[in-house]
Amino acid sequence: MHDIRFIRENPGAFDKALSRRGLAPMAAELLAMDEARRAKILAAETAAAAQNAASKDVGAAKARGDDAEFERLRVLVAEKKAEGAKLTEEAGAEDARLRDALMRIPNMALDEVPEGPDETGNVEIRRWGAPREMAFKALEHFDIPAAKDGLDFPTAAKLSGSRFVVLRGAAARVHRALAQFMLDLHTGEHGLAETWTPVLVKEDAMYGTNQLPKFAEDSYQTTNGWWLIPTSEVTLTNSVAGDILDEGALPLRLTAHTHCFRSEAGSAGKDTTGMLRQHQFEKVEMVTICTPETALAEHERMTKCAEAVLERLELPYRTIVLCTGDMGFGAQKTHDLEVWLPGQNTYREISSVSTCGQFQARRMNARYRPAGGKPEFVATLNGSGLAVGRCLIAVLENGQEADGSVTLPAALAPYLGGKSRITAEGVLV
Repeated sequence: MHDIRFIRENPGAFDKALSRRGLAPMAAELLAMDEARRAKILAAETAAAAQNAASKDVGAAKARGDDAEFERLRVLVAEKKAEGAKLTEEAGAEDARLRDALMRIPNMALDEVPEGPDETGNVEIRRWGAPREMAFKALEHFDIPAAKDGLDFPTAAKLSGSRFVVLRGAAARVHRALAQFMLDLHTGEHGLAETWTPVLVKEDAMYGTNQLPKFAEDSYQTTNGWWLIPTSEVTLTNSVAGDILDEGALPLRLTAHTHCFRSEAGSAGKDTTGMLRQHQFEKVEMVTICTPETALAEHERMTKCAEAVLERLELPYRTIVLCTGDMGFGAQKTHDLEVWLPGQNTYREISSVSTCGQFQARRMNARYRPAGGKPEFVATLNGSGLAVGRCLIAVLENGQEADGSVTLPAALAPYLGGKSRITAEGVLV
């Protein structure tokens, strides 16, 4: 969420930042709301002061036996009390209107983020590994003989509808191994603290990480008001909501493996075949809570953590920095990792790593206390480390062989009892 004080002091800079994200100027409208809110607050305070003054005079009038003045002042006190209550209610409504407006405006991109209208403005910053040359036509994951029986879409459709999958046999085992491998790498070598969190959260948590109010249709809400998390960014980041942390405790580097749920509103017709875009999937998430001054260094560090997963799995990828028109709502800067998928003959997103600055912390009221200073808002970062299902797709497609089998990355062997291949019949050997 944006700081209205910053907008008051820097309306031109705020509108310029919005224009970089393709948005019209909003400072004047927001400042008008702010002025209306402040005017109501001042009027309410003035009425309260008049009520207090009249209340004191009531006693004095009664003491000297001035019945007429006593009655006039008694009526005035009642009027000012009612007026103050009405103005306080109106001030609250104006405050809520301003807060809702501020919560619907995306974060400001850092100056170093390339400007562009959409994904065409993204900039590749590095590439790792070379796509393997295959002397046969590469298949998409759902057509590879080794995986066909393990990716059961018809049963999933019978149970739940489209964009779900039932994993069986070797595919299920490799999927589980991938999640365990990621967690062990992040906790054992990258210094992230493993965390297990709920997948149902209260509405405040969704507001805190900017899924609400603007993107309600992208998530699922239960009949009793809980929300299913679209990623454990929600729970990990909100774990410090309302807290004042000691600066010495920062950075907090967390990771969690959870189920994730997304309605995929607005994505009709996109990636409807296979496992690329599912309503329910698993992800190993990374979240960092740190001081604002260290956020950019932590962003690079988190990106390296995600890249390390792909490198250990021997999966070619490229890292791109998203332009202003393609960044997520809460991000100041985002790196996307795109893994090579031979079946599609292209790179596809498998991780998105973002620094959000103090944008989410202001929504959550998450602060830290610098040594000898007043509490300040923390900075928050989040990134996929990685999306497990998409990683399974990449492992299957990059490891496919001419005979329909799949050769698995050596890094997974310890998690598969030393087995390293799925036969064309779907047997792990």
